[in-house]
Amino acid sequence: MPHTASAKKAMRQTEKRNARNKTAKKAIKLQIKKFLTVIKDGTPEQKQTEFKAAVRKLDRAAGDKVIHRNAASRKKSQLAKILAAPAPVPTAKK
Repeated sequence: MPHTASAKKAMRQTEKRNARNKTAKKAIKLQIKKFLTVIKDGTPEQKQTEFKAAVRKLDRAAGDKVIHRNAASRKKSQLAKILAAPAPVPTAKK
């Protein structure tokens, strides 16, 4: 446990930051999951909407330094590849 007043304050600040960062990271993960579910069986408009929402959350988190800007960029690139991939053609099983 901290002994000095400044160490106690630093501990309080760290707890607040951790809670804020955890919330932001959870929101990103949920948005990405939502995007991935829409990719499977959604309209092109829904796919684009969810992609934009995911990119917005990633950019916001990178701007607030919750995640590194290169990590946000890498994740956006991965999502864009998924969005641009052609839809698989269903084949009949024999």
